[in-house]
Amino acid sequence: MPTVFAGKNIVIGVTGSIAAFKVAGWVSTLAKEEANVSVILTESGSRFVTPLTFSALSGNKTYGSMFDDRDDPMVHITLGQNADIMLIAPATANTIARLANGIADDLLTTTALVTRAEILICPAMNSRMYSHQMTRENIAKLKAAGYQLIDPAHGMMACKDEGEGRLAEWEDVVEYMAKSLTPQDLSGKKVLVTAGPTREHLDPARFLSNRSSGKMGYAMASAAFRRGAEVTLVSGPSTLSSPAGVATVSVESAEDMYNAVIGRADSMDIIVKSAAVADYRPAETARHKVKKEQIEGQLLLSRNRDILFELGRKKGEGQILVGFAAESQHLHEAGKNKLLKKNLDLIAVNDISGNDTGFESGTNQVLLISAKKTKRLPHTSKEHTADLIWDEIVLQ
Repeated sequence: MPTVFAGKNIVIGVTGSIAAFKVAGWVSTLAKEEANVSVILTESGSRFVTPLTFSALSGNKTYGSMFDDRDDPMVHITLGQNADIMLIAPATANTIARLANGIADDLLTTTALVTRAEILICPAMNSRMYSHQMTRENIAKLKAAGYQLIDPAHGMMACKDEGEGRLAEWEDVVEYMAKSLTPQDLSGKKVLVTAGPTREHLDPARFLSNRSSGKMGYAMASAAFRRGAEVTLVSGPSTLSSPAGVATVSVESAEDMYNAVIGRADSMDIIVKSAAVADYRPAETARHKVKKEQIEGQLLLSRNRDILFELGRKKGEGQILVGFAAESQHLHEAGKNKLLKKNLDLIAVNDISGNDTGFESGTNQVLLISAKKTKRLPHTSKEHTADLIWDEIVLQ
C-alpha cells in the first residue's frame, strides 16, 4: 500500500553532529517507502558519515559543495525548487544560527532559502548549547519565519552530559513529515479522542479490565494530527507511546475518563470515543490486598456512568460525535441502535470475533454507520483504517 512519502522529493540536510549516524537509518526507511531522497551533507557532517553511505541508502547522489556537480551548476536551485519537503537533521547550533540570520554560504543554507517547501529542523547539540540564550533566540526567529522546529529529546549526550538536546526520535519526526505532506482538512479543528481500556480496582493488587490495547484510538489521534487538527488524547492504561504532536491525558478508571472527557467536551469540534470503558466497577474497593481466603464467592458491581450517552445528550450545535462499538454478532443492528440511542453522527463497529480485527490486533475491519448510509471498510492496518474513518468524518 503506497504511503504518503511515495513519489515525494525529500531533501535531507545533514550537519556536523554525532547524531548524523541516526539519520542514515531515516534515509533508508524513506527510500523503502518509495520516496526520492536527496541528501545534502555538509563538510562537517561528512566527518561523521561518508557520502557513500547516504548514496547507497538513498539510491541517489549525495551532495556536498555547491560547485561539485558539473552536470548541474545550479544544484541549489533545482534541489530547492523540486523539494516537496526539506528536513535538516541533525541541526547544529551553528547551522541554526546561519539559517536564522539568512546566511547562505553553503549548499544546505542556499537550498533552504530557495525552497518554498516546508522546512523541518531537528536540533541536536549539547544541552548547554541548546539552552543558551542565543540559540533560543535563533530558534524563535526560525519559528517566526515559518520553519517547523521539532523539539529535541532529553537524555544522555555523547559527551556524557544529560539534558535536553538529543536528536528527536524517528517515530516523532516521521509524524511531522507526514503532516507536511498530508492535506490539512482538519486545520483549525479541535479534536478529542479517547483510547485504551480502563481499570476498575478491587484492591491494590487486582482490577477489572478488558483486552483493549489502545491501538485504534492512538491511530485516530495520530491521523487527526497529520491532517492539521489540534488533538487531545484521553487514554486509559496502555503500553503505547504518546503520539507526536498530541496532548495526551492519562487516566485509570472509567470515572477518571468521564471527568477528563466531560470537562473538555464543550471546547471540542469533534469527539471520537474509541476507548473501551468498563461498564461496571466493584461496588467497594478494598484499601489493602484481600487475601484469597477472604475472597467472597460473589462480586458486587456498580454501574459506571455512560460517557458516550452523556456526550450525545450535551452535544453542541455543529459538534461531531463519533462512537465505536465492539460487537461479535449482529453488527449492523447493534451499531444502528447505538447510533440512535446515543445521538451519534457516526459509529464504527468493530467485529471482535476474529483474530485479526478488534482488540490487540494490528489490523481492523469496521462497519461505518451514519444516519444516511452504511459502509464496510476494507480489512487493513489500524493506521489506514483511521484515515478512512477520518475521510468519512470530514464529510459529516
